[in-house]
Amino acid sequence: MSTFTVERLSFQHLAELPNAWQNADYLALLNALSYDNPEAIAPAELKEMTQLALTDLEPAEAAEIVLGYLAGEALTKGQTEQLAHQMPTEKLWEENPNFALHQKFFNATQLLYTAYNGKFPHPQAVEFKVKITAADPADLALLDHEPAAALLRLLGPGLSDRALLHRLFSDQLAGGEFAEANDILWQFTPSEKTDTNVVYDIISSDYWLEEFKFADTYEATLPTE
Repeated sequence: MSTFTVERLSFQHLAELPNAWQNADYLALLNALSYDNPEAIAPAELKEMTQLALTDLEPAEAAEIVLGYLAGEALTKGQTEQLAHQMPTEKLWEENPNFALHQKFFNATQLLYTAYNGKFPHPQAVEFKVKITAADPADLALLDHEPAAALLRLLGPGLSDRALLHRLFSDQLAGGEFAEANDILWQFTPSEKTDTNVVYDIISSDYWLEEFKFADTYEATLPTE
């Protein structure tokens, strides 16, 4: 086993994910909503006009269009319709068994929550910086292979044993296959790196990692390949 020191440098909540929605997305949604000549809208007004156009529909209808745009390739029309009717009351980014779509469910709900002034569940993400220092500098290379799984194994000891991550994925945190890791950590970017440590910017749902805000500096291990 290789030993690392893990230090939480910052922690904050996010109401929406960085760069989740671009002007091209708003234009595509306005076209899907049959909005007349959306290309004529000033770029600074596209977000507001998209939200206004969505609210001309019933919440479930608007949800179906947004979800169809974001995840239509992964869902059948019937699935999209069913999930759209669940969205005003259910946190699909937490409750749906399809982990691969959780980030898309979050982004869809966030747009609809804002447009409908809270008629959809309130989505909340977490963003934090974590510094990982290797006892042996060569061990930093372990983060290059399946980094999401490695990061979750290093973050796990910063959570209590009651944390959802431990209750659902104790075997995966111990080692072996962890296919869901990339869908639990929505964004993870190494922002600083030296010979002995690396700082990661991490974004995930508060469903998984809210408790990490209480983490003190601690030691964690990774299995040596």
